Amino acid sequence: MTDVATLVDQLEQVAAEALGAIEVAGDPAVLEAARVAYLGRKGGRLSLLMRALGTLAPEERPQVGAKANEVKARIDAALEAREAELAAAPGPGAAQMDVTLPGRQAWGGGIHPIQQVIDEIWDIFRGLGFTRARGPEVEDEWHNFVALNTSLEHPAADAADTFYLERPLLLRTHTSPVQVRTLREHAPPVRILSPGMAYRRDTTDATHLPAFAQIEGLVIDEGVSFVDFKATLAEFARRFWGPGARVRFRPSFFPFTEPSAEVDVKYQRVLPDGRTVESDWLEIMGSGMVDPAVLEQVGIDPERYTGWAFGMGPARVAMTRWGISDLRSFIENDVRFLSQFTS
Repeated sequence: MTDVATLVDQLEQVAAEALGAIEVAGDPAVLEAARVAYLGRKGGRLSLLMRALGTLAPEERPQVGAKANEVKARIDAALEAREAELAAAPGPGAAQMDVTLPGRQAWGGGIHPIQQVIDEIWDIFRGLGFTRARGPEVEDEWHNFVALNTSLEHPAADAADTFYLERPLLLRTHTSPVQVRTLREHAPPVRILSPGMAYRRDTTDATHLPAFAQIEGLVIDEGVSFVDFKATLAEFARRFWGPGARVRFRPSFFPFTEPSAEVDVKYQRVLPDGRTVESDWLEIMGSGMVDPAVLEQVGIDPERYTGWAFGMGPARVAMTRWGISDLRSFIENDVRFLSQFTS
């Protein structure tokens, strides 16, 4: 467990380094680089240091959180003061500059928050030995339904009925066909992650979109058990939401897994004032052991091989990461909303 005194000392060191860098910044570009280096959301020194809060005992976190808020306030004040100094200082060609003209702020690009989550999830599973796999978004009924133990007459197929082009071609309803194509092309062992777009005739609302990103994982090998399945997903949760994250598995039904489970997560959140609160149980994915019928469809012996699979929506995971209540906020292209997720 991280020592409180050590964390406080490290916060003071970050403050001293940041104030020194701000003081010697000779132009706005250098000043902005200093801001990103110390206060950037993703890789800033202060942000990285605050991740250690999760390793403290609950009674110790308010002290370190308050210190972190104080350090951030000092750095923000120094940045604002130095920015004012640079704006007031005359630069080259100042005599010829018409200061009555309105300034134009340069546009800066950034990675969309959903893509940030996809990249982070991929980094975690890559570290767990997974390989990324891709497949076509225009699929046929066999890969999208039949090979996944879902006959076209089954209610599950009707519920996931999607946008047809010219039968049997359609826009895939999930990224599971990538699993089918991988298993037909590669003999086990298989350990893949398949991010991509999926399409369903869902009504657009706060938690559903007709076109959405999805991430699915698949493991097939000899001797793979439900214990391996639970342990891997629990490790993913700890790496994504923090060491205190917990997962639970609720019985469910999917045509291509047996047994099937919905996976929920509960994790610690650090509020802006330094307080730590625990979230409610939040559903993050559907999962289960691969049904033997699916293995038979792709020519794999279910008596020899077993495996597990899961599927999650990174947009919903992003909602838990940043406390967003409406999924539509991510796709409305409101720069005022999206800019808060870039450093």
